[in-house]
Amino acid sequence: MEKNSVELEALRAKAENIGKFLEEHNGIDTAVVDVSTRCSWADFFVISTVTSIGHLRGLANQIWEVLESQGLEVRNRHKNPGVDGWELIDCGDIVIHLMSAELRAFYSLEKLWSGPVDEKPAKTEENN
Repeated sequence: MEKNSVELEALRAKAENIGKFLEEHNGIDTAVVDVSTRCSWADFFVISTVTSIGHLRGLANQIWEVLESQGLEVRNRHKNPGVDGWELIDCGDIVIHLMSAELRAFYSLEKLWSGPVDEKPAKTEENN
């Protein structure tokens, strides 16, 4: 179901609060990415780089209180977060990505999810 602008702004505020928490706890280059027009299963990504697996685990464990205070339900809590350098925390409309610098550079989620959307496929000689 498509959300109205008031609902999206409320979600944006929650995503920005999560981003602020991550920055305050040494998350690096934290970004809030609006994916509402490109994604059917989420409206915002919050992406932050961590300095180590220990840092990732600490953030993942500390963020639960913030999410609860925002009225967000975590759909995928892991017992051993971030063993591979990337923890995805699915809160439905908001998805949090805690990533090592290497994985963040490799996957480049901001670029992938914020680039232009091509509504019509380019014409080729085969489909003219």
